Amino acid sequence: MDNKIVYLNGQYLPLCDAKISVMDRGFLFGDGIYEVIPSYSGKLFHFQEHMERLENSLCSIRLANPHDRTQWLEIFTPLLDASLDQSIYLQITRGVADKRDHAFPANITPTVFAMSSTIAPFTELDSGAKAISIDDSRWELCNVKATTLLANILLRQQAVEKGCVEAILVKDGYVTEGAASNIFAVIDGVLITPPKSHEILPGITRDVILELAEHNSIPYSEDIISLDALQTASEIWLTSSTREIIPVVQLDGETIANGKPGPIWFTMNRLFQAYKQSQS
Repeated sequence: MDNKIVYLNGQYLPLCDAKISVMDRGFLFGDGIYEVIPSYSGKLFHFQEHMERLENSLCSIRLANPHDRTQWLEIFTPLLDASLDQSIYLQITRGVADKRDHAFPANITPTVFAMSSTIAPFTELDSGAKAISIDDSRWELCNVKATTLLANILLRQQAVEKGCVEAILVKDGYVTEGAASNIFAVIDGVLITPPKSHEILPGITRDVILELAEHNSIPYSEDIISLDALQTASEIWLTSSTREIIPVVQLDGETIANGKPGPIWFTMNRLFQAYKQSQS
């Protein structure tokens, strides 16, 4: 691990040699954004869509993009192995300032860090996972992929300590998303996910699932989901770039349907895997 090659501010070097200043605003304030891009057989999955989300996040925190899309691709490529399924982690902070001050410093160079990691298959895919519902205590810019993830970490940890894989977040009685995932539910035969807003991260896997549902005549809707409605769902899924589509079979200690991954999940997972292969 320490010897794997990473990218930091224009250089490729072993991870153990990658160092940043303690005055970096990402370290002091969490003043930065990140992006995670899966790669299958060395080809980045929906690269353009991930770049669009990156650009939107940078714009939201008023940080200039240090590279164009062609340059980003050139940076990522040496980190990829065509024989592996991996993910690229990219982090951009506002950079190193002379002093700790909340105000944006002038004439500062962003810190850019990127590394790749092997995507490990989710071990509970066939049996399904457990989740809990928790009040959503995060800030109001959840659509920004910011490095300030303390609230998400604390919420996810509550789930982990209860033997669950995820915390499903609820605001004013309505489901928003998971602590590190988007959420789907099958209710009365319709696949439903909350619409995009400042309350959720615009997931790329989420968008792919909606496209696949449309192209394969699976009834779907982007609509609000109350916690009461979620508790009646015949299927619940959690989606993310590295975990893909996880079926949830237990919510807050209550079994969902027959306690096994549902038929629509099996169909969508098959479609997603085939689509993924077609893109690599």
